[in-house]
Amino acid sequence: MNKGGGCYYTLPEIAAIRQVCTEHNLPLHLDGARLFNALVETGESTEANGQLFDSISICLSKGLGCPVGSLLLGKREFIAQARRYRKLMGGGWRQAGFLAAAGIYALDHQVNRLKLDHSRARKIGAMLATRSEVQEIYPIDTNIVIFRLPDTIMAADYVQQLAEKRIRGVTFGKHLVRFVTHLDFTDEHLAELETRLAI
Repeated sequence: MNKGGGCYYTLPEIAAIRQVCTEHNLPLHLDGARLFNALVETGESTEANGQLFDSISICLSKGLGCPVGSLLLGKREFIAQARRYRKLMGGGWRQAGFLAAAGIYALDHQVNRLKLDHSRARKIGAMLATRSEVQEIYPIDTNIVIFRLPDTIMAADYVQQLAEKRIRGVTFGKHLVRFVTHLDFTDEHLAELETRLAI
């Protein structure tokens, strides 16, 4: 999803990948950092997706707003091995209860609001579509906005110009720039972005 500009696979597409993995005896892992961004758009269930993967990692801090934290899902033997490696690498933590509580809150309260992030990302895309220097805007399916500049404008230079207007973006290639909406980016920020882009 990240390198794909926020696009996602549908269940039938994942099922086809699962079939290839099964035929070649390969495990299939889902880096589900933005899994819930995809699910609020598709309406698919976590259970339907979970059945297609051997293991899944879920980040609780990106769109869900948890301070830190990720979950790793898989069969009992896989999780036991993962815990062993985590401990070997110094990843043990006895006092994780407060963060676990934050993670539970994020899962209970922040999933459905991801649609707001997606809506704001599309509005940013509409703003960018009016800019003469923007050559192409990648499809905006979730909360990631990627746009292409002409060959005469380097992304690093453009991002620097944005920074001078107090707009934060990142380069995503020589001529690509990326914005990401999130929990702390509000409608007020959206309006302010429109004002600053016009300067």
